[in-house]
Amino acid sequence: MEVEQKQGDLVQQFVLLATSARGRAAVELITHATSHPQLFAFSELLASPHIAELKGTEHSASLDLLRLFAHGTWTDYKNNAQMLPRLDPPQELKLKQLTVMTLAETAKVLPYDLLMQQLDISNVRELEDLLINDCMYSGIVRGKLDQRRRCFEVQFAAGRDLRPGQLDNMIATLANWLNSSDNLLLTIQEKIKWADSMSEQVRRHKKEVEDKAEEMRKSIKAEMELRGQQDVYSDAGAIMDFVDEDRSRPKRRCL
Repeated sequence: MEVEQKQGDLVQQFVLLATSARGRAAVELITHATSHPQLFAFSELLASPHIAELKGTEHSASLDLLRLFAHGTWTDYKNNAQMLPRLDPPQELKLKQLTVMTLAETAKVLPYDLLMQQLDISNVRELEDLLINDCMYSGIVRGKLDQRRRCFEVQFAAGRDLRPGQLDNMIATLANWLNSSDNLLLTIQEKIKWADSMSEQVRRHKKEVEDKAEEMRKSIKAEMELRGQQDVYSDAGAIMDFVDEDRSRPKRRCL
């Protein structure tokens, strides 16, 4: 967030300067912007009317250079160097930083060999110095250098200016994502309804089982109580029969 805030402040400063810069002054402003060590966004400066006026003039190459810094890479510059102004060392470093940002946007693991090829660097030490001192310390990327695997593991990369047409693609991608999210939400809601229905069925079944168990318990208890009463009556009847039998038996006389 701090890097983005600094970018926003710097961009506004250059856009303000562009309102009064024309011709050669606009070219010098472009040189200053593309050399600034903390500026990595150029689309708003590109959209400035006085900068756009350079198109078709003797200074149009500077406009093309600014466009390259907004969307291109070090390889793009090398392929078109004959048609673009010569870069000074700060501009070369800036374009290599922007190239790292572009690569870090497209992959989470960047092999050293790929980075050295894209940045025109011949040894690992120089590459790691660039990644640590000029990229990670500046806040445009964060990651881990894996010397054993010879790669840079990307954890964060600041975004670059959107290329022409890229915004429409992003909107279409987000629209597709939103549609997929809506479909997923409907599926989840249906699953929740199904789960609720199954839960209600389980609850009713459990209640039925518990009710039947309670009925059986009461029935068994009542039957046991009834049998207990019958046993008592049976025992009482046996005692009465014994008493009656004893009474009817003739008594012995004592001599």
